[in-house]
Amino acid sequence: MAKKKFNDLSDLGGFVFSTNQDEDFSEYAEEVVENIPPGDQRLEAHFSNKGRGGKTVTLITGFRGTETELKQLAKLLKTRCSVGGSVKDGEIIIQGNHRDKIMSILIKEGYQVKRVGG
Repeated sequence: MAKKKFNDLSDLGGFVFSTNQDEDFSEYAEEVVENIPPGDQRLEAHFSNKGRGGKTVTLITGFRGTETELKQLAKLLKTRCSVGGSVKDGEIIIQGNHRDKIMSILIKEGYQVKRVGG
């Protein structure tokens, strides 16, 4: 198997190395996300087909919480809409134009949802 070549330090994925034993690494620690109740979250429901070969998708953005909670919400939406989808870059991607149905599901779950675009 060929070794991966690194072009610069960002290819190391945020790895920090120091020989200074007195260095304070707390500034490099990952930020802990609190549990934010659904009523305090403002989600946006987008409709998109750009960069997807003409296939339409519904995007849910604005979720604040852990990756696990985001995946649970995505699973709930995919199950209730009976479609596929994924979670990528903090966004929930649902296959097809199910924006109205997803908005009603999210409102029943207690989220504040805004319809964005056409």
